[in-house]
Amino acid sequence: MNYDNDSEHKEVKIMKQGIHPDYHQATVTCNCGNTFVTGSTKKDIHVEICSKCHPFYTGQQKSAQARGRIDKFNRKYGINQ
Repeated sequence: MNYDNDSEHKEVKIMKQGIHPDYHQATVTCNCGNTFVTGSTKKDIHVEICSKCHPFYTGQQKSAQARGRIDKFNRKYGINQ
């Protein structure tokens, strides 16, 4: 095949009209009060937890999880402190 003239060999795929939802810049609002902008098919999004208040991102997860595992171990083996 000779590809010297690429304009003759290009295939253009046209998307179907009227089947795709509108795309907006959405404002995401968390219960903690944090807001940020992202792209979505909805204009406003409300979430219960975000990266500003989630324990994994705030660093509170490790100590809470460890404490829970220690308490579970102590209850399982009847160890009183």
